[in-house]
Amino acid sequence: MAKILFLVASLLIFSNIFVAYSAFPPSLIVDIAKILLDNYCSPEKMVGMQQAIDAASTNTEILSIPDPETMANVLTAGVQSTINDPRLKITHEPEYSPVVAPQMPPLPPEQLIAVLQSSIKLDILDGNIGYLRIDHILAEDVAEKIGALLLELVWNKILPTTALIFDMRHTSSGDITGIPYIVSYFTDAEPLIHIDSVYDRPSNTTKELWSMSTLLGERYGTDKPIVILTSRNTNGIAEDVVYCLQHLKRATVVGEKTAGGSVKIDKIRVADTDFYITVPTAKSVNPITGATWEVKGVTPNVEVNAEDALATAIKILNIRAQVPAIIEGAANLITEKYAFEAAGDEVAEKLKVLLATGAYNTVNSKAELETKLSADLKSLSGDKGLKTTSNIPALPPMNYTPEMFIELIKVSFHTDVFENNIGYLRFDMFGDFEEVKAIAQIIVEHVWNKVVNTDAMIIDLRNNVGGPTTAISGFCSYFFDADTKILLDKLHDRPSGTTKELWTLPELTGTRYGTKKSLIILTSGATAGAAEEFVYIMKRRGRAMIVGEPTSGSSHPAETFRVGDSDVFLAVPTVHSDNTAGPAWEGTGVTPHIPVAAEAALGTAKAIFNKHFGGQK
Repeated sequence: MAKILFLVASLLIFSNIFVAYSAFPPSLIVDIAKILLDNYCSPEKMVGMQQAIDAASTNTEILSIPDPETMANVLTAGVQSTINDPRLKITHEPEYSPVVAPQMPPLPPEQLIAVLQSSIKLDILDGNIGYLRIDHILAEDVAEKIGALLLELVWNKILPTTALIFDMRHTSSGDITGIPYIVSYFTDAEPLIHIDSVYDRPSNTTKELWSMSTLLGERYGTDKPIVILTSRNTNGIAEDVVYCLQHLKRATVVGEKTAGGSVKIDKIRVADTDFYITVPTAKSVNPITGATWEVKGVTPNVEVNAEDALATAIKILNIRAQVPAIIEGAANLITEKYAFEAAGDEVAEKLKVLLATGAYNTVNSKAELETKLSADLKSLSGDKGLKTTSNIPALPPMNYTPEMFIELIKVSFHTDVFENNIGYLRFDMFGDFEEVKAIAQIIVEHVWNKVVNTDAMIIDLRNNVGGPTTAISGFCSYFFDADTKILLDKLHDRPSGTTKELWTLPELTGTRYGTKKSLIILTSGATAGAAEEFVYIMKRRGRAMIVGEPTSGSSHPAETFRVGDSDVFLAVPTVHSDNTAGPAWEGTGVTPHIPVAAEAALGTAKAIFNKHFGGQK
């Protein structure tokens, strides 16, 4: 109320700071306030207005300002800032005549056809995409009068298309009765849908707009994609249509934020003067959002400059046209290639259900599709390794000199010897067996020989993200004796249906650590892939104590497959560890013997060894 009182009082004071060129009746401010009180669409913003009117009406000062235009500008600024609505405007228009909407005269068919063809733009684009531009929303009764021609010249040409671009970048006028008429063509006949509620302030009534059960011609339906183009010139009734279809999840909006107009604007004369006040007298409240598009405008799903909206819409519809084949192709790949057959079949079926129920209907780009598909695959399978991926070709092998290999190894491995002759070895990725084999002697000389003669060892895999599993047998073999051949794991390859056994190697470069000396492996939630396989083997064989956090629960390295003829690629784990005796590490991770936070794992391991070896001295 204080704000309203300030408005009325300040306007009266404002009027007296100018040299008097013209005088206006002292009731002018009060008359404006009464018009707002009786007609403004958001009466909750007018609390205190009546008290302000009563207070202002006792002011007998004469309004004196330089000219009427200045007076109108001052009043407009005051009203807009107080009520916070830029649609409110006061003008001085001595020659104003109310605009009467022209009635469509009876026209010969050929002239009516010419009018429709000039006001409606229609095209069928590549890919059987319909393009429809309408710059004025017809009233329902007008549309029904010319319905037969609309069907023949426009709608029946749009119906056979597989997708529609509805261009409303230039739609700035229309009739409120056209809202349900247009929206209904993109919904089902039943059940009826509550589209909008329009509150009319002068009558203090609310009218609900519902979809229509009966229409001229066929409906476009609810399955074919629609993209609506918008610009900052999209205004009023057009904004309502856009907002309704957007929040019914029936259309994707592409372009610029709309004007933020009103469902109904009236220009009202202020008493017996030449001043007029433009007032939004009705407001839209969407039943889905409980909010309105008025003033703030409709925010597009994909914001681009208006001139780029059509090209963007075509790209969106083209990627959506590919979606069914991509999802079906991904499901087939998983069924045929995924390491775990039963789980793969289940994931594939659920993926098809998501497609059928419209979960992929709103993807707007290849990147969005890949992101969603990855998230769904992870959610459905629980496997972080089953995902979309880029098909980046492998880099050509580099010709390293021995000196370069030495420097690379120094930064890839970290070694130390702690108190009580405890060795420490950290590396953060496993390498391919053939690559490691070629530089094995260098690794032995510059890494392994620094820790092999310790009395116990800590292997730090807290930051090891995995890599190829081809070197697992060789690395494990250093911690077993040469005179006993140990079966480490069995790896089942799904595409070939074969099982490969991993055994310790009889010959190694350098000296073995053997089975007699104690070993602790440090883990964290980041420990993944090949590192988990190593931890899993060493724990299952009883060769090491595991300290830290449960490992990632990822999978063996995935293979990359193209999805059909598309540019989408899937990373699919095709190999799994032996799970005949129970679950392996894939999907669940390896649980440590001693669970501690990753950052505390090294300290815990050192304390264990120091207690053991310190007591022997």
